Amino acid sequence: MKIPRNINYKKLIKSLDKYGFKITRRTGSHIRLTAEIEGKVYHLTIPAHNPIKIGTLNSILDELSKILKIQKIELIKILFN
Repeated sequence: MKIPRNINYKKLIKSLDKYGFKITRRTGSHIRLTAEIEGKVYHLTIPAHNPIKIGTLNSILDELSKILKIQKIELIKILFN
């Protein structure tokens, strides 16, 4: 499955809410999300762009798949379908 090319930051943030990620701060055009998963605190920085560039989105998904311990393909299906 391909990474969607037209994801904006609002849709991504709303999708990440499923995993407990909440907005903790906003600095300029970047939004910091924080979640506590299995007793550890994780941070993700999302650029407030519409759409998010494919390379940036790929990096965010790579990091998120490591945090959640699921394959990136499965994560894409869950978040964007």
